[in-house]
Amino acid sequence: MSPFLVLSLLFGLVFGQTASLCAPSEYTIHVEKRECAYCLAINTTICAGFCMTRDSNGKKLLLKSALSQNVCTYKEMLYQTAVIPGCPRHTIPYYSYPVAVSCKCGKCNTDYSDCVREKVRTNYCTKPQKLCNM
Repeated sequence: MSPFLVLSLLFGLVFGQTASLCAPSEYTIHVEKRECAYCLAINTTICAGFCMTRDSNGKKLLLKSALSQNVCTYKEMLYQTAVIPGCPRHTIPYYSYPVAVSCKCGKCNTDYSDCVREKVRTNYCTKPQKLCNM
């Protein structure tokens, strides 16, 4: 194998991971409870972006370990809590949500990530809206 080919392969592997555009991104979550008078719009950060993956078209020729499909997921996160306004006394008005501190390309962990993209997803308020800047 020629040295140029080996260097090109190594460069491609290293550059492939750094070329991934996975980073914390601003996102607005809309939260409401049936008992509360308002919907809360929370500005937070989530992990979003592109990660290099391997083509699964050659799955009959490759080992399963070589067919990893990486996703943009949390490397570090913390949780913050917001209070939903207009809730009666008997209702717990607190809502905790994740805040992405840093992100990475890796396997999707279903303990803290939604690994399936739904076709129809609603992220809007049906009640009067209050904005929460955290």
